[in-house]
Amino acid sequence: MVYLHVKRGDESQFLLQAPGSTPIGELTQQVTKIYNGRLKVERICSEMEELAEHGIFLPPNMQGLTDEQIEELKLKDEWAEKCMPSGGSVFKKDEIGRRNGHAPDEKMMQVLKKTVEEAKALISKKQVQANVCVTMEMVKDALDQLRGAVMIVYPMGLPPYDPVRMEFENKEDLSGTQAGLQIINESEAQIWWAAKELKRTQKLSDYVGKNEKTKIIVKLQQKGQGAPAREPVISNEEQKQMMLYYYKRQEELKNKRPRNYLHDETKAKHVLDWEMDKLGRTSRKRLPRKREQHEQSPQPGEKSGEEKEVRTCLLQYLAWQSGHVERGRPGSESSCWHTPAGPGSELSADPRWAS
Repeated sequence: MVYLHVKRGDESQFLLQAPGSTPIGELTQQVTKIYNGRLKVERICSEMEELAEHGIFLPPNMQGLTDEQIEELKLKDEWAEKCMPSGGSVFKKDEIGRRNGHAPDEKMMQVLKKTVEEAKALISKKQVQANVCVTMEMVKDALDQLRGAVMIVYPMGLPPYDPVRMEFENKEDLSGTQAGLQIINESEAQIWWAAKELKRTQKLSDYVGKNEKTKIIVKLQQKGQGAPAREPVISNEEQKQMMLYYYKRQEELKNKRPRNYLHDETKAKHVLDWEMDKLGRTSRKRLPRKREQHEQSPQPGEKSGEEKEVRTCLLQYLAWQSGHVERGRPGSESSCWHTPAGPGSELSADPRWAS
């Protein structure tokens, strides 16, 4: 059996098992029926939660009207007395004005809510993470559980215009609603895999091979909407884990760095003297032995040009690190750094900063 992870857009829907010899046309109808069936269960669960809170639906000519307007127009709900919940009712006014407010008592309310939770769990998207395949029989079982709960709480039935009853009788009118846009007609459904549309005239094994242990991710699409977006190389969860790992790694590298002495001017000067002595010894060792290649020897107490340049760049770099100077723009007159503080600044007053 080939495992199919069905998605709609980037959102996971359910898992499905199918033999490799299954025709694509039959597979497309099966996937579409399960997808639309899950949407029906979700719509019924949503309406049953409102039914448990505020009772049955009002007649269409009374919906959205205030009590004064209903009395003024002399409107009457004929189904209110016929469709009373089992065990009596508790009045809970519906602020939207869609239901009559005669809700079932606490015991019957828990029956409806518990059944709704069980039906949602049966066709939940979390079944994908649990590696549980959803079949059309499971969808029908969820519908039967919901229908049975409604018959227990409302033994006399619901009004013919109630959305719950209309859903059970397949008479729902979803035109002009968001729920209607989510439904896919079986004749217009398409299945895509690996950026290819699976043709209805082919078999599943023509695309995935004869290995019955294959698991693929397919996307359900409506005809005329074009090709769906391809699957990312890494999932969102994997991307989060990678970002977390590199952030921790960056923090570890920060902690391994030496102490920053630039905040303490006295310690910074000691570091500077040590670095300059090391650079000076290195530069003297690299001078050629031939006399004609020697630079002009500096006077006693005077530094050579190379040492001056190294010292100047190092001083300005350390000053920039401590926040006293700015980095020079590329192509500017300064060789590497420039000091905006000027001759009267705190740095220039210290003899150690002199060149």
